Amino acid sequence: MMEKAIQSAILDYLKYAKEVGWAMRVNAGKIKVNSKYGSRFINMAPAGTSDIIGMLKGGKFFAIEVKTPDRIKTLTTYQKNFIDKINENGGIAFMATSVDDVINNFKKLWK
Repeated sequence: MMEKAIQSAILDYLKYAKEVGWAMRVNAGKIKVNSKYGSRFINMAPAGTSDIIGMLKGGKFFAIEVKTPDRIKTLTTYQKNFIDKINENGGIAFMATSVDDVINNFKKLWK
C-alpha cells in the first residue's frame, strides 16, 4: 500500500473517531510558484512536520507521521525532532503504518 493510501485510511478513521475533535493532512516542505513576476518557492510547513495533525476532544494535540511498512525505519532527524517536541510538551505524536497503529497509540491514552 502506498503512503498516500495509508494517510487517506487514517484520515477516514479520524473523521469518525468519537475522541477526535479535528484532524488534517499537512504538506511540509516548499512548493514552486510561478507568476508574471517570476517564480519563487513558498514554505508550506517546516521540514519534519508530521503528515497528519489534529486535536483530541479535551484539547490534547496529536501528530502522526505516516510511513509504509517497508520504510518504517526512515524517520528523518527533522521528523524525529518534531515527534519528540510534541511528546515532550504534553501532546501525543508517533509514526504509523496503518489505522491499527493509530488505534493502538490512542488506546494508550485511555488506559
